[in-house]
Amino acid sequence: MRGVGTVYLVGAGCGGADLITVRGQRLLSACDAVVYDDLIDPALLRLVPPHAELVYMGKRSGRHSAPQEEISAVLIQKAREGKRVVRLKGGDPFVFGRGGEEMLALLAAGIPCQVVPGVTSAIAIPAEKGIPVTHRGRSRSLHIITAHTAGTEDGLPPDLERLAGLRGTLVFLMGLRQLPRITARLMDGGMHPETPAAVLSGGNAPYPAAVRGRLCDIAEKAREVQPPAVIVVGEVAAMNLQSPGPLSGVTVAMTGTDAVLGKMEGLLSAAGATAFCALRSAVEELPTPLSLDALARSRGWLVFTSANGVDAFFARLRREKFDVRRLHFCRFAVIGPGTGGRLGEYGVMPDLCPEVYTGEALGRALLERAEPGASVCLLRSARGGALLRRMLEERFSVEDIPLYDLRSDAWATKSVYPRLEQADYLTFSSASGVELFLETYGAIPKGVKCVCIGEVTAAALSSCDVPVLVAGEATVKSLVDTILKDHS
Repeated sequence: MRGVGTVYLVGAGCGGADLITVRGQRLLSACDAVVYDDLIDPALLRLVPPHAELVYMGKRSGRHSAPQEEISAVLIQKAREGKRVVRLKGGDPFVFGRGGEEMLALLAAGIPCQVVPGVTSAIAIPAEKGIPVTHRGRSRSLHIITAHTAGTEDGLPPDLERLAGLRGTLVFLMGLRQLPRITARLMDGGMHPETPAAVLSGGNAPYPAAVRGRLCDIAEKAREVQPPAVIVVGEVAAMNLQSPGPLSGVTVAMTGTDAVLGKMEGLLSAAGATAFCALRSAVEELPTPLSLDALARSRGWLVFTSANGVDAFFARLRREKFDVRRLHFCRFAVIGPGTGGRLGEYGVMPDLCPEVYTGEALGRALLERAEPGASVCLLRSARGGALLRRMLEERFSVEDIPLYDLRSDAWATKSVYPRLEQADYLTFSSASGVELFLETYGAIPKGVKCVCIGEVTAAALSSCDVPVLVAGEATVKSLVDTILKDHS
């Protein structure tokens, strides 16, 4: 029987997945269960081991987030199952994140628990919008205040007026609906009506915003801002220390596998864009009738149309303890340099790669290179199109082996849709990714430009009435370059 596990309250930071601490990342990568809610970057869930249980405790179907008692009970239950549990919380667990309540419940139940600090929204969101919460000559202190104080008539701290006399920065969390009352009470306490103020929403919030004004008019100016938002009051609220990149102010929704998402996010962030994952495609290996012994005897062509297919094929070789040297008479064809590079990581160099990275170009190259009657084995996704197979069947003996399929990950649900509606661009790296997206969301929001890695992927969107851009090359870099060119 397994002993009692440990619970780690990990601050996920406020914004991109790379704002989590190294320690938090390590714990996430080695956990048995993750309990998470809204406002974390879904990319963090890519770090979770495949065997780990994902427990979502955020808003579902219009209901509020799960009650605190329910969350604590789940943490205790999972730990008693002997699991190493990560409670993933946006921002910092102990800055109005109710982490203290969860720790007290765990300690009372005798559950070992630790906290891992994170970057709080009180600092991260202003910084994201170019506002330093302290600055020499303008603010030498920082005061973080909740607008949900229990036991008071209006939910605000009873001594709020005293804060009006401070010369530092006031940051209010969870206070958007209280903004008119906050500003009125601060002015009643003697704060000058012309004091700079800002209302900011960002990080992983569905409706990013940055409204600047004065204490006397910020409530009116910020009427359209949607929660959650951070309120900043003080001289620093007038500052803007941002250095915009070529895609500053642009929001890109990404789809694809871990490899695609990681590369794309890095390139987009470097260009100043706000990038988030709308759909993560998880690779699911399939049982197949593939005979490796027969493959070795065939001395034919092995054809890969994706890096995922390469990985699935060599995973099969490892499981069956099959020596790749037995395939030395076989020849290898790949659809493009990305797939060829992945093949090279296994010590095999491709014999054929077309100049244009499409299935049709790959088919033409094989028709020119391979001898008539040769055996050709397509090692690819179950969602692979029929064009390549039809082209090759005219001249070769073709075996089409579905090594894997793609499925949407657990967190890819319609809860992401409000943020998706705010995106300027939506990227697709495969036709199967388009199919998976439409299965998950049902439709593509109007006004969002779709950016596709090639014509085949773009064709999968033919039934959708949306603007489509096609990358010049079948690479992640070309996808980003297409966005840069369109936005310039």
